[in-house]
Amino acid sequence: MSNDMIQKATTQATAKAPDAKTSMQVYIKQMQGEIKKALPAVMTPERFTRIVLSALSANPKLAQTTPQSFLAAMMTAAQLGMEPNTPLGQAYLIPYYNSKSRCNECQFQLGYKGLIDLAYRSGEVSIIQAQVVYEHDDFTYSFGLEPVLKHIPAASDRGEPTYVYAMFRTKDGGGFGFDVMSMDAIRTFAQQYSKTFSSGPWQTNFEEMAKKTVLKKVLKYAPLKSDFLRGMAQDGTIKTEVSEDMYMVPGTVVEVDSETGEVTEVSRES
Repeated sequence: MSNDMIQKATTQATAKAPDAKTSMQVYIKQMQGEIKKALPAVMTPERFTRIVLSALSANPKLAQTTPQSFLAAMMTAAQLGMEPNTPLGQAYLIPYYNSKSRCNECQFQLGYKGLIDLAYRSGEVSIIQAQVVYEHDDFTYSFGLEPVLKHIPAASDRGEPTYVYAMFRTKDGGGFGFDVMSMDAIRTFAQQYSKTFSSGPWQTNFEEMAKKTVLKKVLKYAPLKSDFLRGMAQDGTIKTEVSEDMYMVPGTVVEVDSETGEVTEVSRES
């Protein structure tokens, strides 16, 4: 299902609404046919619908977003076969305040594990992963014509985290790639691009955020099919690091200036 088809389906669903107070649950019910068309065979429409309704229940601010944005984000998750807002960490539906349109909208965001799932689905890679290196681990890497990556975790007392790396190897065995960032480099990156570095998951889930940062870098060099690239292109409708900060924090609402990209946390449920 293309983005144009998703937009058409969501427009038709919202046009059927009897009044402006129609609940998001009613919209989802109206989209059952489109959900079934979009989902891969491994997931039933009933299961996907239950997951989406659970996300609405867990984060009431999602119900306050515009139906068009919520349904579009929901259908993107369905199209990619991702379970949004579950412990699997595949994908997230995020409420935010759009300062330009002056309304709450919903954004689709791929999670760290969702990126890995998409890469495996491409059929091009045999292994892809991201790991944190600690100071007592045996870790060596070098780039150049004969790149080297060696990591043997310490058996105990691994110490403080020092690096994060991500790597892939193609199924034919002829191609591989990796990238490495020090913890200092990752902190510098987060402080530069994240308006909410001082709060949120960069403080509470730093290692997972770091893994995703390096993983996205290395996947730029992986020989993956266009389906994967299209999936990556769906990773957030706002081209800003706000998604990377907010997707792990249920109940968080942020305000994004559509022209400047300025990000401000508006509220967070305790």
